[in-house]
Amino acid sequence: MKLCRFKLTTDCHTVHIGLTLDDTTVLDLSAAGVSRLAALLESERLIPVLRALAALPLPRRPLSEVTLLAPVEQQEVWAAGVTYLRSKKARMDESEFSASAYDRVYEAERPEIFFKSLPEKVVATGGDVGIRKDAKWNVPEPEVALVCNSRGHVVGYTIGNDMSSRDIEGENLLYLPQAKTYLKSCAAGPFIKVGVDEATARTWTISVEIMRDGQPVFSGETSVGQIKRTFDSLAEFLFRSQSFPHGAVLLTGTGVVPPDNFTLAAGDRVRIRISGIGTLENPVAVV
Repeated sequence: MKLCRFKLTTDCHTVHIGLTLDDTTVLDLSAAGVSRLAALLESERLIPVLRALAALPLPRRPLSEVTLLAPVEQQEVWAAGVTYLRSKKARMDESEFSASAYDRVYEAERPEIFFKSLPEKVVATGGDVGIRKDAKWNVPEPEVALVCNSRGHVVGYTIGNDMSSRDIEGENLLYLPQAKTYLKSCAAGPFIKVGVDEATARTWTISVEIMRDGQPVFSGETSVGQIKRTFDSLAEFLFRSQSFPHGAVLLTGTGVVPPDNFTLAAGDRVRIRISGIGTLENPVAVV
């Protein structure tokens, strides 16, 4: 089962909550009084509640007639780094100065976790993702994102794009916030997959394709199962000495890294697909 936020093409002001029935139709839960995703994600009986809602005679909207929004309301978005062996190698290749730090964090009990985005800055599918005008080496990072409720429980999964300026991060580890957290640096969506355990999620594949002038210039694929750390462990570290009254979204790191001679350009399109969730697609703009 997949949840989403959307607007009707005939009404750009009202946000609706939806439950996708198939690849073409969304059930409008707002007609049953559901006004926020958070209320559903906090439920201890989420799947029975959704099944009961699905049995109601609610409006069914063709996905082609709605605008999908980022499935983030008031949740902060955070990110974990160096969770794939491929990511560790890429970070070590960025800079000899920082190599030992990335090597150590990959092996350490405590993960690298950093703040990524305020909810109102998260880009939806179809919206522009940004590359910094003061950076020369910009890449997307396709990731599965954990959707956590306020109690720190992983209740769903979505797709995340952790846009990164690798030359800025490689220059100095202390520049990580500038390399990772800037305007349009985070995209998420279009759906939250619920009712799935970690073992199932780890069977999914993550693929990315970058198009330039209508032609593919990079593609790659990895498995969610290659993430070294467990999802519960990542969520537990995020919630340590922290409070997220609206829940949180945690990006889990990337296992697909373009070659060192590749950088994104304005006008590119980044298409990320996770087999169990769907596709997140965004054009690229300079910010």
